[in-house]
Amino acid sequence: MPTVPQLTVSFAEAQGPEQIVPALKILLLLTVLSIAPAILISMTAFTRIVIVLSFVRQAIGAEIVPPMQVVMALSFLLTCVVMAPVAHKLDARAFEPYTSKQMDEKQAFTEASEVMQDFLVPQTREADLKLFYEITKSPLPKTAHDVSLHLLVPAFMISELRTAFEMGFLIFLPFVLIDLIVASILTAMGMVMLPPTMLATPLKLLLFVVVDGWSLLSRSLVASFG
Repeated sequence: MPTVPQLTVSFAEAQGPEQIVPALKILLLLTVLSIAPAILISMTAFTRIVIVLSFVRQAIGAEIVPPMQVVMALSFLLTCVVMAPVAHKLDARAFEPYTSKQMDEKQAFTEASEVMQDFLVPQTREADLKLFYEITKSPLPKTAHDVSLHLLVPAFMISELRTAFEMGFLIFLPFVLIDLIVASILTAMGMVMLPPTMLATPLKLLLFVVVDGWSLLSRSLVASFG
């Protein structure tokens, strides 16, 4: 009979801080990985991009084309394009010095926070940031690096929602105009029983293809974070 290996797990009492700190670092890493989707949504370009692409999908009128999985994948890839410079800065200013033991965890976190502030603050409306400072009755910051992350992130999110809705409104206008024109023509011809969407949807698709909509939209979304 072949022998079956046995795995034994035992917990021993820590002999000092040098044995506790690595375990705490692992716990912190697992915590960060578990909230990675929340970080992606709240601290990157993903929210604006996915909302605008969803508006395009709805404005065209093809309810299941492109599939939502494609929209999410394209949103993630465009987010990677936008956030690549920020990731490089994080690696150069925080991750690399920390892994090479040139700075401790506190210094690395401070450097990473400053890099994220450099990205988040320009995209955040001053009124939205001021709102959260008024809600928490906190003193207003003097510089961009004095802004607290726990107030900057929600302000950034509502600013992104506003910007995305503004872009969505501009995207909807030409498609709504096509719907109105088609509906008016059908009504004038007395063809009231024919659904306007039957003719409007192909025209909207043709317009989107002629203007190279996906390329134009991708360029505009990435440039909006410049």
